[in-house]
Amino acid sequence: MHNLVPAPWSYSAQSGSLTLDAGTTLGADPTLGATRRWLARALGAATGWDLFPAPAAEATIRLLLDPELDADAYRLEVGDAVVMSAGGDSGAFHAAQTLLQLMGPNALRQARVGGEWSLPRVVVEDRPRFAYRGTMLDVARHFMPKDNVLRFIEVMAMHKLNVLHLHLTDDQGWRIQIDRYPKLTEVGAWRRESSRGSWRAGEYDGLPHGGFYTKDDLREIVAFAAERHITVIPEIDVPGHSQAAIAAYPELGASDGPVEVWTRWGINETVLDVSGTSLEFYRNVLDEVVEIFPSPWISLGGDEVPLTQWQASDAARAKAAELGLPDVSGLHSWFVGQLAQHLADLGRTTSVWDEIGDGGLPDGALVASWRGYEGGIDALRKGYDVVMCPEHKLYLDHRQGDGDDEPVPVGFLTTLEDVYGFDPLPGLVAEDFPGRLLGAQANIWAEHLDSLRRVHFAAFPRLSAAAEVFWSRPEDRDYDDFLARLTGGHLARLAAMGVEYRPLAGPAPWQQRPGVQGWKRDYEAEQRATVG
Repeated sequence: MHNLVPAPWSYSAQSGSLTLDAGTTLGADPTLGATRRWLARALGAATGWDLFPAPAAEATIRLLLDPELDADAYRLEVGDAVVMSAGGDSGAFHAAQTLLQLMGPNALRQARVGGEWSLPRVVVEDRPRFAYRGTMLDVARHFMPKDNVLRFIEVMAMHKLNVLHLHLTDDQGWRIQIDRYPKLTEVGAWRRESSRGSWRAGEYDGLPHGGFYTKDDLREIVAFAAERHITVIPEIDVPGHSQAAIAAYPELGASDGPVEVWTRWGINETVLDVSGTSLEFYRNVLDEVVEIFPSPWISLGGDEVPLTQWQASDAARAKAAELGLPDVSGLHSWFVGQLAQHLADLGRTTSVWDEIGDGGLPDGALVASWRGYEGGIDALRKGYDVVMCPEHKLYLDHRQGDGDDEPVPVGFLTTLEDVYGFDPLPGLVAEDFPGRLLGAQANIWAEHLDSLRRVHFAAFPRLSAAAEVFWSRPEDRDYDDFLARLTGGHLARLAAMGVEYRPLAGPAPWQQRPGVQGWKRDYEAEQRATVG
């Protein structure tokens, strides 16, 4: 019996244990040097050991290249030495994460707290189920300082997640430095106050909120993530969710008159003007974005775009007519398509939310299916790459329990067991698709998550469950076994890393938000109403 999370594809316990001490040495094949350096820092900090280098074939801890394994796969054997064989550096890194889990929670601390370092003699063989194992983190609604983002990445890496989708811009804030347009951060990076709880309550906190990342901050985040084999996808959301940019540069807006950075949550009618000015502005923004982020994908968002302002705009109606569109609704996909072509010219692939498919997807786009499975399945049938992230299954800002003690209870009831029961492609869909299902992504929207503590509460341990769904063999999935591994070691790992997760029995008193109004939704009732 083990308590590894995510569960490996094969775990074979052997008799006895191996004790490591200050004389432990570390060696690696030269091609696995990046993981060797990371492991030396991480394990050296937790144990206080020097972890002197030694030849790979003779070291106590060995990182070996096995070209017969896939790049992300590994085999870990603990006998008289720790031998980790991998098909590439990413596989070696995953093996190193498993080693730290086997060594106990204190191996994940940032400084030594004492104790003996013993690990079971085992053979672990492992590989990921999906190539894309993602988390979307919204830093636009509530800014998350850089060191908090780095810590979140560290916890992601422990779970073998490998994509961080960073939602950098929205109505409520613009978080990325753009040299050509300094007002985006001078004006767009802060708001005078925020909704308190659900916007339907009409309450505000009266507190200014803001912050942004410099280009070097973001380069650091990207490099830190890359060391842990995590790709960072930036999202610059258009043509809706753009009021912060319009507040900074009013000429971008589809309606007359200045606006402020939005202080309310919810869907906003303020959208970008579909003009050459707006397109040129965002082409210039994207030119600077791609210099920071080497990710093959750049997200243009594209979700939740009300048509009200375009319907009232002579210029928008004229543009639709010029393009031969039946009405202004087609401007949504057209606008995103123009910027997607610019990204293609820069050698990048566009990522979009699934409603872009309602009017036509950009060529080659990666589609994030959030409105259920249907948008993703339709995109797969049309030959697109897809990542599943349905709102009713993988929105981790949604409430975790039905009790009154849940802080700011919004959205659908999404329990730990619900997340663990998610499958990126339900068994009832058996057809072969010309498109590729790359994997899945858990989304953490931050309207009601104003600190890393609140993000941790919302994310964990549900993100631990999602990580296992994304990584482990589906036929081995057993919720009771997962709970046993959580309580038998994994929650202690989270605690050692400083993660203030939601206790399985419910929120701790200091995690509650009495008097702050939420907005509970009922998924089954909404589905019945839609069908009716």
